Amino acid sequence: MHALSLPTWWIHITSVLEWVVAMAAVQRLAGARAEGAWRWLALAMLPALVSATCACTWHLFDNPAELRGLVVVQAALTTAGNGALALAAWHILRRQRSAAAAVEVTSG
Repeated sequence: MHALSLPTWWIHITSVLEWVVAMAAVQRLAGARAEGAWRWLALAMLPALVSATCACTWHLFDNPAELRGLVVVQAALTTAGNGALALAAWHILRRQRSAAAAVEVTSG
């Protein structure tokens, strides 16, 4: 584990844990609001979590050339995760707009 300093490891590990907590919080929000669209956001966060795990794994083994494939997987998951998060956010926006339009029609 010579590739990263202890403070850098601390940041990597706490960032991964923070992401897990954020996913759980979004999932709880989905349940509390009874809005399934938010569950999609929590699911869309998964590729970024796996991406971070790939990066930590690569660093854990001192960045060996044999595991360079993890870097490619990490990059692909980051790209896929960003796209998934954008789509999930767009889906939430669409649902909220349609719900607001329905309320507007019924009230007036």
